[in-house]
Parts: sequence; C-alpha cells; structure tokens
Amino acid sequence: MSHAPARRLIARAALCATFAGFSATIAAGFDLPTKRTDLSDADLKRVADVTRPTRDFSKAEQYEAMQAGASTSIDPVTEDSFSHISANIPFEEEQNFRLGNALFRKLWVSAPSSTQASDGLGPLFNARSCMSCHVNDGRGKPPEGGPSATSMFLRLSRAAATPEEEKAIASADVVNFPDPVYGHQLQDLAVPGLAAEGRLAIDYDEEKVTLGDGETVSLRRPHYAVVNLAYGPLDPATTISPRVASAMIGLGLIEAIPEADILAHADPDDADGDRISGKAAIVRDHRSGKVTLGRFGWKAQNATVRDQSADAFANDIGISTSDQPNAQGDCTKAEEKCLDMPTGVQKRLGEQEAPDPILDLVTFYSENLAVPARRKASFAETLKGKRIFYESGCISCHMPKFVTRRDTLDKAQSFQLIWPYSDFLLHDMGDGLADGQQVGLASGREWRTPPLWGIGLTRTVSGHSFFLHDGRARDLTEAILWHGGEAEKARNAFSSLSKDDRAALITFLESL
Repeated sequence: MSHAPARRLIARAALCATFAGFSATIAAGFDLPTKRTDLSDADLKRVADVTRPTRDFSKAEQYEAMQAGASTSIDPVTEDSFSHISANIPFEEEQNFRLGNALFRKLWVSAPSSTQASDGLGPLFNARSCMSCHVNDGRGKPPEGGPSATSMFLRLSRAAATPEEEKAIASADVVNFPDPVYGHQLQDLAVPGLAAEGRLAIDYDEEKVTLGDGETVSLRRPHYAVVNLAYGPLDPATTISPRVASAMIGLGLIEAIPEADILAHADPDDADGDRISGKAAIVRDHRSGKVTLGRFGWKAQNATVRDQSADAFANDIGISTSDQPNAQGDCTKAEEKCLDMPTGVQKRLGEQEAPDPILDLVTFYSENLAVPARRKASFAETLKGKRIFYESGCISCHMPKFVTRRDTLDKAQSFQLIWPYSDFLLHDMGDGLADGQQVGLASGREWRTPPLWGIGLTRTVSGHSFFLHDGRARDLTEAILWHGGEAEKARNAFSSLSKDDRAALITFLESL
C-alpha cells in the first residue's frame, strides 16, 4: 500500500493552524480562544512535536501504551477495567472518588419514602441509578431479546420553527426544542401510580455488503418506533433519536484538552480540500451560562463532565440537582398527574433531591475513571494495523494525540500526553447513520467523533460488542462499514483491503 495517504494526513495535522480560520471565526462570534495560553513558546513547540502523527510504524511510539499519561490504569484486565481510579490521584482525594462511586451506584426510590436521602426518583425515568445505564462504567446496548432498554433511550426534539427559535439555537441558548407532551426524552418507566410515557420498539433489516476481496458482511439496519404512548401522539414535528450510554473512562482528560487545540482541527469549509470538514459544537455551560466548546454526548451537546452528569440526573433518573433544580424532571405541562406527584426534596437536607455535594462527588468520580493501558501495542500485527489505520485516512477524524492543559484545577489531568483517537468535532456521517435530529449546531447527519480508547475491552467490561450511537453494529467491522459522508473514503479504503489487512486493523483497534 502506498504511504502517500499517510503523508497527506501527517501534513494536514502539521499544518492545521494554516486552516484554522474557523477558530478565528468562532472566537470572533463567541469569544473562544484561538491559541493556548497555558504554555511557553518552548512548551508549545514540544507539544506540536509530540502530537504530530508518526511516520514510523516499525515500533510503538514512546509512552504509547500509557494512553492516558500518568493517570493510566495498569491493573489486570477484568470486567472492572473501566472502574479504576486514575493512577496519579493524590491519596487524600481517593475518599471523594469512593464516595462518588457509591453515589454513582446508588438506587433512587420514589417519594415519599422512609429512606429520605434516596427518594425523589422520576416521577418519569429511564433508570434508577447511573450504573444502571453505564454497567461497569462501560458502554450501553440496545435491548436484545427482551423489553428492557435501560442503557438505551430515545431523545425527542424538533427543529426551530420560527426566526426567534432559530436565533436561540444560533446563539447557543438552546440546542433544540422538546416534544410538547413528552419533553426531551422518552421515559419508559414511572413511579407507582403513574403511567410510563411509552416504549421503544426496534426492527432490523439485514443488508449484505460485499467487500473488495469478495467476502460478504451482513449489516443490520434499524427501524425505530414508539409504542404504547400513554399521553397521546407525538407531535408531527418531533424526531426520535436512539442513544446508548457511552463508556465513562478518561472524561476529565477530555475536558482538559485546550479548546484551541480542538478548534485548530475544525475545517467546516474544507479549506484543505481533503473532503473532511469537522465542525465545532458551540454550547453553553449549564452552570456559568458562558458560551464554550461542546465535547460530551453523541452530538457534543454538553461542555463539561458536570453538565453531562446533571443532565443525566435530570432526564435519565428524574433527580434534581443544584445545576438542574426541577424536581419533576422531564415532566411537561401536558403531563399534569406527573407534575402533581410528590418530590424527594427534603428541606433539612437541601433545596434539591440530590443536594450538594452529591453532584460534585459524582462529577469527580466521572472525571477520574482511569483509561486502561494498551495491550500488545508493540506487537507486529498491532503495528501493521496501526499503519493501515493511518493510511486508510481514519486519523482525519480519529486524531491520535493531545496534550492537556498545564493549568487544570485537578492536577491529575495537568499536562498529560493522551491518546483518545478523536478530534471531538462534528462530522457528517452520511445518510446511513443520520437520525434527522438537530442538536445545536449539529445537523441530523452529524455526530461527534467518539474517542476510541478502551474500545478493545468492550466485551470484557460490558459483556457485548455493540457499537455506534445506537448499538446497531455487532462488531468493529460492521461499525466501520456503516461510516459514510465524510468518512466514506476511509470506509471504502477499509472495504478494499485484503482479509489479512482488515484483520490487522481490527487487531490495532482491539489493542486500544
């Protein structure tokens, strides 16, 4: 295989500042940084050198196996591999991690209850705990052979319908608009005495894909519907988008990547002509109200780990926090009985069902779940697969490396060389993966590039190998073959490989 594609990708990464006009445009409109301010000029050069994609695939890169820097977990591989504390956390902070872990696993109950510190569930909800969705802190899956969809849910929304609503999205005041009856999310569970909103139904069609060497792969195309609606039909303008829970590892490190370094790779007008655009998600921090870069969630709709955690408390469990204080969760005005149900607010404990410091502790836990060390990073088959991954164009979106900020509040995340294999930008992934749902600046065809670290341990940790935003892909090969839009060129490169080369690329992914 020619090394020209890899050289073009390396040149693109090295010259990303040349095509960073979008960074300046974003900064002018939203006052976001266009360059790092936490480093000296000498350190900026060091960072540029160390994050430049390699051209040498004869051996593993220095520190490559420690893919989360000093925070990387080197514990033995087990089903708990995503549940370890970052290795460089100071001893005095371990107690906060353990308390956050207990709260992450806490089962909430309906109000009123004798366990007043644990009541307030719902009234409508999808899960009773964070761990219910993120089993072993890992990836969720679609319901297979049963009605339960605990680690998968449906986002409900409609696009802007008026100039005022369009302005609200353009200014990052909202990301979209809820269904007038069912709100932002379909809740398939409810407290006693209240009907759940409805249930997700999935049907699959099998589609055969013939690869370049004649091998055939069957892909399953999902069809989604909502059944047993308890409060009338969905609004005709409402779109439904299935989402599975994402793995929890490395989130604090992702938040510590400087905005300028992510924005530098954005190229919405394809100024470099490589047919890979990449668009930044611009959102508001739920706590401060400041416009910032979105980097969490399937469409990068949340700016921080805390935002993501507060959103999950509110919409998945129906628990109020200081950041989202509505004790009725996602109940709407049309769901009057839901609004009349008792809440779990205990004034002697605080103004919310989960009063401070609960959200602080859950956030700390979520920020400090360690990324496991690589396996077999220096093996010949892994290195062969890495070369093919680069040469196929995959790193155009799955950028290998970043160096986190030096001035992070949490020193465990400070100035770490990390290997998430993501640019954390929005990309058009084609019709096959489109959900038709706008989320802020993300169109119905756009998704945030998910990080790949830990992907090879999915079966070990989560007990399955379902991938993509809705778990339709049953293995990594299927996941790659669903790529379209900006990723179609890389997908076609994979499809045209020999069986041995495809196996080597998968071996590389499984080492992450």
